[in-house]
Amino acid sequence: MNTAAPSPAAVRARSGAHRAKRTWRLSARAAGLAIVTLLLLSFAVAPFRTLMDQRGELGDLQRQTQDLQRENADLQAEVQRFNDPAYMERLARECLGMVRVGEIAFVTVPKHGAPVPPAC
Repeated sequence: MNTAAPSPAAVRARSGAHRAKRTWRLSARAAGLAIVTLLLLSFAVAPFRTLMDQRGELGDLQRQTQDLQRENADLQAEVQRFNDPAYMERLARECLGMVRVGEIAFVTVPKHGAPVPPAC
């Protein structure tokens, strides 16, 4: 009877061969769990995508709001200018060629061509 212990190399060789032969078997419980997990993940994709789309849309709307607020401030400043009588008189004189009663209006005409109207 041979009572000699097997060498460590022989043990490793046998366990490696045993590992190579091992196959993965999927139990019914594991398969069901995998299907339920994949199903839940697939249901979670749509709300996540909607959330990301809404965040992008929210950012766009915030930028649009800032642009409109700036434009509103510019228009309010323009309204204030039009409420100023001195500004209105300047516009009437420069753009419309109006004069006060008793004033004489002069228009200089270039030698070649028609007079250029002011850019108002």
